[in-house]
Amino acid sequence: MADPQGFLKHGRELPERRSVEERKHDWVEVYTEFSKERLIVQASRCMDCGIPFCHQGCPLGNIIPDWNDLVYRKRDEAALAELHATNNFPEFTGKLCPAPCEAACVLGINQDPVAIRRVEESLAMQGWEKGWIKPEPPTNRTGKTVAVVGSGPAGMAAAQQLNRAGHTVTVFERDSAVGGLMRFGIPDFKMEKWVLDRRVKQMEEEGIVFRTSVNVGVDITADELKAQFDAILLTGGSTRPRDLSVPGRELDGIHFAMEYLPQQNRKVAGTWDAHKPQISAEGKKVVILGGGDTGADCLGTAIRQGAVNISQFEIMPKPPEKRDATMPWPSYPMILRTGSAHEEGGIREWSVSTKGFSGTNGKVTTLHAVKVQLSEPDATGRRGFEEVPGSAFDVEADLVLLALGFLHPQREGLLADLNVELDARGNVKAETGYESSVPGVFAAGDMRRGQSLIVWAIAEGREAARYVDLYLNGGESELPLTRAVISA
Repeated sequence: MADPQGFLKHGRELPERRSVEERKHDWVEVYTEFSKERLIVQASRCMDCGIPFCHQGCPLGNIIPDWNDLVYRKRDEAALAELHATNNFPEFTGKLCPAPCEAACVLGINQDPVAIRRVEESLAMQGWEKGWIKPEPPTNRTGKTVAVVGSGPAGMAAAQQLNRAGHTVTVFERDSAVGGLMRFGIPDFKMEKWVLDRRVKQMEEEGIVFRTSVNVGVDITADELKAQFDAILLTGGSTRPRDLSVPGRELDGIHFAMEYLPQQNRKVAGTWDAHKPQISAEGKKVVILGGGDTGADCLGTAIRQGAVNISQFEIMPKPPEKRDATMPWPSYPMILRTGSAHEEGGIREWSVSTKGFSGTNGKVTTLHAVKVQLSEPDATGRRGFEEVPGSAFDVEADLVLLALGFLHPQREGLLADLNVELDARGNVKAETGYESSVPGVFAAGDMRRGQSLIVWAIAEGREAARYVDLYLNGGESELPLTRAVISA
């Protein structure tokens, strides 16, 4: 292990955030650099547990104690190699993952857990700075071809694994650039896009072909895809947003989060058409419905655009600040989390249900809401919501953003043309083996499991790549197993 007494001598420490007054006027990442000295100290807190539950907490099965030990011993290049053995893009997860590994850290039973996510991110960033991360093209080609449809984290991970196995991989993306929600959904203040671009460049130099602005199912048919490729892997996102069926929903000024966020990302990138109207919070009274990460992304974006005031409403009760009996270690605790955007402004309220909207001249001006509380469990044990008598209230709103999650992938077009079977939730049914009901057609990531975490997307992409490789190679594969593969 690293330092046998490290967890006794040192507390948890994270990189500092830039001052609110500075960062809310730009689109640069919020966190400052984590120094090498502080990195070593955090790595030293890892206890090398007899049973490292961080492995169980991480869908990728990252070998966390091993690379913490190597960081402590100043063997950073070896630590990065250990990290890359299970995670293709540790800087992505280091910046964007909510770190279920830390929730499962044994030290977290009675202390603050090891800052695993920050060690991971810092290792990867250092690897780029020192030239340790380089293209790894295969030495031989198998002659087999694979189409990966969707270039988010699942598609990128699968493409890199399959390419390194020697197959010729083409990634199709219907948007204008690679990355999926990492590029067009995640604001730059959480991850600047040059971080993504250099991974794309690495993959291109490894021989992967990216075809952007190609809507598979429209620009190229399902039959053409099957004729041109030996295997197809579907890794598109869960793109159908959850809507709100209440009076006044049709009013102008009410938008889905994924209508709003991509426009600002394109503007930051310099690719937004200045002649097109942009959904902007500038000078407006904003209401965000949904208390998750997407809602927080909308909050930080609206603050930077110059909103007059912002309210963020969540229908669920306010979470506890610490674990309680309903969320025992090592399960992921549903506790109150305050992101960087919440420090910057806005009002957060819980137990609020939207009843409807009203407006003037077809434009929203008011949100009508009521406070709610959880009802008593029904015969099945499920609890709903009941309104608190006399708690109705109104909020002025010029812009309402719906950040209520996603239902399932788009069914029209490619999925319908392929005629793949869907599960009860509307996702592509592809269970053990990741193969759909159509031979040679596989699915992974949000397309298969529904809306989930970036770390699950990468894990599923890696897993699916192994099964595609097995399919193409007659039951043999040298691609590595992961914890999630073993449990699939």
